[in-house]
Amino acid sequence: MLEAFGVAEIDEDVYRLLLRHPPLTREGLAARSGLPAGELGTVLARLEDLGLVNLLPGRPVRLAAARPDMAVELLATRWQERVTSARAAARALLAELPVDRRHRPEDQVEILFGRDAIAARFDQLQRAAATELLVLDRPPYAQEPAEPNHAELDLLARGVKVRGLYAPEALELPGAFETFGQMVAAGEEARVHVDLPLKLAIADRATAILPFSRDEREMVDSAFVIHTGNLLDALVRLFELLWDVAVPLPGTPEPAATASEDWLDQQLLTLLAAGLKDEAVARQLGISVRTLNRRVSDLMQRLGARTRFQAGLKAAELWEGAGDAGDERG
Repeated sequence: MLEAFGVAEIDEDVYRLLLRHPPLTREGLAARSGLPAGELGTVLARLEDLGLVNLLPGRPVRLAAARPDMAVELLATRWQERVTSARAAARALLAELPVDRRHRPEDQVEILFGRDAIAARFDQLQRAAATELLVLDRPPYAQEPAEPNHAELDLLARGVKVRGLYAPEALELPGAFETFGQMVAAGEEARVHVDLPLKLAIADRATAILPFSRDEREMVDSAFVIHTGNLLDALVRLFELLWDVAVPLPGTPEPAATASEDWLDQQLLTLLAAGLKDEAVARQLGISVRTLNRRVSDLMQRLGARTRFQAGLKAAELWEGAGDAGDERG
């Protein structure tokens, strides 16, 4: 379990042995582990250096395993420090390259093949983000979309800004709304656009990953990785243009049974304006499609709108005006 932090298998075996028993002397540990004194001494030296083993005062000296939660937290912190140091070293090495070799066209684009390779690179891209992650999200997926995105949750916890643009069909998949709500509650800024042209992820405006093919059957089987340059700048600009005209969506909504009528109407029109189908909107709001259609008809009549889109625009103006008036009173 600790191999990811560079802990050798034999070191972890000794650590687990100490976890299962009260503090032991070196002789007691040697007897239980079956390791020669010299080899055990080397293992214990490494464990002490990693903070996995503590020496208890008294005579004879006894050895105790550090609490797993605290030990792993220390290992993770040290590993992160190493990663930060390695990145700084990479930037220093890059500066040693001749200028004409830093921006060669053949170095700006990589091609990945295979779902596993793409999923792994996307995960790497997310975890490497230091300040910002931009995502255009639409099916199909190389990973299970209903599963929580732990890499993104880690980013948000570290203060990395995440903006996600979703296609309506991405939110209609089973379990998608729950996952979507979890991400928004954790701090993601999210909007929906009815016509996303492609899938895309951009980390720190320095690296992007996007599908190689427009064919949905091949979309998750090959991908481009784009590095700093004019092409990447254009992709960032594309994201910003789509973001400006997309529909903001709230996170996990209140249960329909306790929500106010105005809140429910606002949610309803917002979700419809985002391009979601009636069935998906009704499921998200916890009402039947029949009730949804009745509420939409009532709203259109009250607002004097002939279409749902027109109703959404008029309702948005009314809600915005009410919010401004409230701000002035405050």
